[in-house]
Amino acid sequence: MSPVYLDYNASGLVRPEVQDVIARALADNGNPSAVHAAGRRARARIETARAQVADLVGADPTAVVFSSGGTESNAQAILSALAAGCERLIVGATEHPCVAEAANVSGKPVEILPVDSNGVVDLGWLAGALKRPGRAVVAIHHANNESGVIQPIAGAAKLVRAAGGWLHVDAIQSAGKIPVDMRTLDADTLTLSAHKLGGPQGVGALVSKEGAPIIRTLHGAGQERGLRAGTENVPGIAGFGTAADCAARDLPSAMAHKAWRDAAEAKVRAAGATIIGGAVERLPNTLFMAVEGWDSPQQLITLDLMGVMVSAGSACSSGKTKPSKAISAMGLDHLATGGVRVSGGWGTVEDDWSRFAEAWVTSYQKYRARHSDRVREVA
Repeated sequence: MSPVYLDYNASGLVRPEVQDVIARALADNGNPSAVHAAGRRARARIETARAQVADLVGADPTAVVFSSGGTESNAQAILSALAAGCERLIVGATEHPCVAEAANVSGKPVEILPVDSNGVVDLGWLAGALKRPGRAVVAIHHANNESGVIQPIAGAAKLVRAAGGWLHVDAIQSAGKIPVDMRTLDADTLTLSAHKLGGPQGVGALVSKEGAPIIRTLHGAGQERGLRAGTENVPGIAGFGTAADCAARDLPSAMAHKAWRDAAEAKVRAAGATIIGGAVERLPNTLFMAVEGWDSPQQLITLDLMGVMVSAGSACSSGKTKPSKAISAMGLDHLATGGVRVSGGWGTVEDDWSRFAEAWVTSYQKYRARHSDRVREVA
C-alpha cells in the first residue's frame, strides 16, 4: 500500500498546478526589475501572484509584500508595529516560536496572553492588559499550528481597536482551510506561507491594513515597493500565487476533512486518546491527540513503519522530548510529551484518515499490552 501523508500543517505536498507554474518560470528566468521582455514577463508573474494571494484573504494587492516565508514576515510585522510607536507586546501563550522569539528579542516588555484548557485566548485578561499604560502590539494566530484551535480574532480586534493598539494575526495555518478575510478579522497585519497551501517552501507574505506603516527589514534596492530588498524569487512567488488560487477554489471541499477527521477521532478517543482542543472550534483538517506515558517520538516511529506519516505536537532535540507548548499552556502537562498531530490537505482522501486511525489504535493496544506486562513483572 502507498504511504499515507498526514502532515500538511508542517508542509503541504506541492500541487501539480504549482509544479507546472514553477517549471515554466524557471525556464524563463528573467530579472523582474529588467525592462526587456524576459524581465516584463517575470514582473507579470509576480503581480499575478500578488493579486491571487490578496484574493485569498480579501485584501488589496498593494497590501501584499512577498518574503522568504512566515518567519520573516512575522518579524517584519512586529518590528513595524514597534516602529509605529508600540511600547510593549502581548503575545498569545500558544503562538508559533517565530512570533514568540521575535517578541522576546525586540527589547520591549513582553506579556503572555493566557489560554484556557481548550487553548482559546482569554479575552477578559486581554481587556485588562490593554488598559495598562503603553500602546501594545497584540500577536494572536488565527489558528494554532498544533491543535488547530481557532481564536476569537474579531473579539480581540475590538479590544485592540478601543485601546489604540496594533493587532498582528499569523494566518499561516488557517488560510486555505477556513475563510480568512482581512476586513472581517480587522487585523493591522497578517502573515501567510506558501508551503502550507500546497506551494513551494521558502516563500511567504506580509499583508497589511491600508495605512499601516510597514518598515523594511532588509536593505538594498527598492524591490517590493521598497519594503523588502533583494531580487524576487519569481518561480517561488508564481507558485505561491497558484497555490493561493487553488486553495481559494478548493475551500468548500476542504471542509470535507472535518467528517473524515471526526470519524478517525472517535476511534482513537475510544481507544484511550485525549483530544487536545476537542471541545472548541478547530481547523477541519487537524487532529491533535495525546496519551500519557507513550512519548511522541515512539508513536511517530511506530506509525512511520506502518506507512503513516504524521508529526509530534512537541519538538525533539538530541533524542529528548520537549513538552508541547500548546498542551502545556492548556495546563495539561501530564500529556505534553505524548502529543501527535494529524493534518490532511489537498491530496488527502477519506481512506488516509481511516488507515491512520487503524494503525494508531493497533499500535497503542500493543503498547499497552507490553506496558501491562512490565507492570506485572515489577509487581
